Amino acid sequence: MLTATLSTAACSRSGDNRPPEPGDQAVATVQDETIWASDVKREAVAQGLIGEDETLDATSDLFRRVLDEVIDQKLLAGEAQRRRLDSSPLAQRRLEATRERILGDMLVESVVNKAVSDQAVQTLYNEQLRLAKTSEEIRVRLILSRTKPEADAVIGILGQGAGFEAVAAERSIDEATRFSGGDLGYSTLDVMPQAYADALRDKPAGATVGPFQTEGGWAVLRVEDRRKENPPTLEQARPQIVRYLTYEGVRQLLEQLRGKAKVDVRLPAQTPPASPTTSAPSAPPGA
Repeated sequence: MLTATLSTAACSRSGDNRPPEPGDQAVATVQDETIWASDVKREAVAQGLIGEDETLDATSDLFRRVLDEVIDQKLLAGEAQRRRLDSSPLAQRRLEATRERILGDMLVESVVNKAVSDQAVQTLYNEQLRLAKTSEEIRVRLILSRTKPEADAVIGILGQGAGFEAVAAERSIDEATRFSGGDLGYSTLDVMPQAYADALRDKPAGATVGPFQTEGGWAVLRVEDRRKENPPTLEQARPQIVRYLTYEGVRQLLEQLRGKAKVDVRLPAQTPPASPTTSAPSAPPGA
């Protein structure tokens, strides 16, 4: 919290009283130094109180609370300067570290803003749709019995024309689904128990499957529907795409900077712990 406040205070200092942003509003002065609405919003963002794209109403309680914190910080900083606490070599290094952190953040924001454009998000989304392997979803109903004779009896009752939902409500021992007619909803085979997936793999909609043994008893299933899994919409996928583009933008920037800079790490080489075998971690699927 203190670091965020110091960073904001350092950013808001200026040598004149011109608005730092078009349409900015002066909201207070401390010793003839103006505090702008953008200073207050920046501090609120730094503290995680609002998002970067959110607005902060100057009449809100939150704005007034953060404004008071900015005023207090300016008073503290001014008193520290009056006492010449900023003149020691250690203080200068700490101030320079804060300045470097702010400048680094500004560079990253600039790079990310260019990398995470609407066009870039749309392009990556289209590429994901092109490469995605669409799975099939299956909607299934379940009647679970304790023993095979009980499950065979269920098959007999269904064969006489009884409704699957009614039999599930009357006879299934699966308390989670019996009162919804045994409805398990839509899911893909890869997330089902293996016994269910094996039994359902080639069965069409309307088919009754079983009985077969599972961990919970003996299962009889009915395939209600099969459909192609709907891919996420652009808005559903946007947060993940933005995170990826942000990460890639920063990674590429640092890779370029490290490639051009002379970096000499002066630490003793670490001795890796002894182990029978050492191997690089496996790449994720599709990498």
